[in-house]
Order: sequence, then C-alpha cells, then structure tokens
Amino acid sequence: MLFACALPTRVCAEQKKVRPQDSFAIIFCTVWDSHDRPAYGVPVRIRRADEKKWRWQATSDHHGEFGVHVPVGDHEYILQADIKTPKGKPKPETRVHISGDERIDTSLHLPE
Repeated sequence: MLFACALPTRVCAEQKKVRPQDSFAIIFCTVWDSHDRPAYGVPVRIRRADEKKWRWQATSDHHGEFGVHVPVGDHEYILQADIKTPKGKPKPETRVHISGDERIDTSLHLPE
C-alpha cells in the first residue's frame, strides 16, 4: 500500500509540466508521394513563418500522416519536407494558419 501511495505522488509531480487544462492547437498533415500515395518515413520540419529556426520535427507514419501540438495563438506555420531535391529546386513546403486551439489538416506533395 505504501508503494502505491508513493508512486502516484512522483507521477503527479512529473505531470505538472504539461497540465491537462493547457490549450494547444494541432497541425495534422498527410505526406503524398509523386504518385499520390501516402509517403512513409518522410521527415518534416515546422517553424513559425516569422522565424528562421525550425522548432518542431515529425516523421510520417505508414499512412503518410503525423500530428504536432503547437501553441495556441494567431500564427502562420511553414511545414517543409526535409528531403534531398535536385540542385536549384526548393524543398516541398506548405503553410497553415492557426488562430486558436484548433486542428488544422493539411498535406505535403513530394516531387518525382
């Protein structure tokens, strides 16, 4: 019984870092290959449009999908596939706008 009482106290102290009542938005993305099939294992980096530093990174799953929690607020985000491209061609990217604690669905299409 004492062990069970001590364990929840430790877990609760660690969970204070992210409280359930904290709000966040979700960017949900599907990555498609050049043949319009879900692309597995594609690294994608995410940043706010007004910043230069990439803040988040995710990798697409077997369905070509991933989701990332971002702070609530009126911000525009850039999602960029972190893949090799031919010299002179930009990496595929897309922009999304978050204005509250919402879920935004978007997609990235990879070149051939």
